[in-house]
Amino acid sequence: MPKSGQPISIIPLTGIPEIKPNDDIVKITLEAAIDSGLSIDMGDVLVFAQKIISKAENRIVDLNRVSPSPYAHTLSKEVSKDPRLIEVILSETTKIIKMDQRKPEKGRLIVETRGGVISANAGVDASNVSGGDMVTLLPIDSDKSAERLAEGFKEKLGIDVAIIITDTVGRPWRDGLVDIAIGCSGIRALKDYRGEADSKGFELNATVMAVADEIASAAGLLMEKANSVPVILIKGYKYETGGRGAKELIRNPEDDLFR
Repeated sequence: MPKSGQPISIIPLTGIPEIKPNDDIVKITLEAAIDSGLSIDMGDVLVFAQKIISKAENRIVDLNRVSPSPYAHTLSKEVSKDPRLIEVILSETTKIIKMDQRKPEKGRLIVETRGGVISANAGVDASNVSGGDMVTLLPIDSDKSAERLAEGFKEKLGIDVAIIITDTVGRPWRDGLVDIAIGCSGIRALKDYRGEADSKGFELNATVMAVADEIASAAGLLMEKANSVPVILIKGYKYETGGRGAKELIRNPEDDLFR
């Protein structure tokens, strides 16, 4: 495994305004960087909280315009949630993995989203959205969203930067939430060390690191959700380019012991 001793910088981009549908995220990010006296350079990584991407892509639903199905009404009683919210969750779901009914006031659905991510309530979220009955959905295709951002920075700056879009999730067997990569472009999400030698000279045969998730979690330390810091600039990290986006991080169901 190669040695790494180079420091990296993880920098919050402050001054990002409230994002509205069809806002130009690239333009807004560049303006925030300039206002902070920062440059975005070749090889940097930009990490975006999913919420601002969803808002810009108009992935916002007014629950007052949702008509719940009979099935949504049934599920809503089992997990003590608004049937309109359940209907929206179902619309973003390909498979219900588990229903948490242990605490009625905190009932939730663990589902597989249309993008293949396993998450609570399909990532449907009412936090940081204007209006009590408004919720945001995950981007339709977070990898495509990341690609569009990378292309936008290329067009504006003439350089290649890596883009990671993150969401906050819980984890089996561990308390606390972490940020993971649900979309990325310009960076290989997995780093495969198999076949290389460790520090003692032994061949590694099972080490594949989820670098996009590790970057997402590192950025999450500075993404102060209560204080609206949704964009993080990372400098100095030497990553591999290419890959198939964050979809590489989704384990094949045939290899998953818990599905």
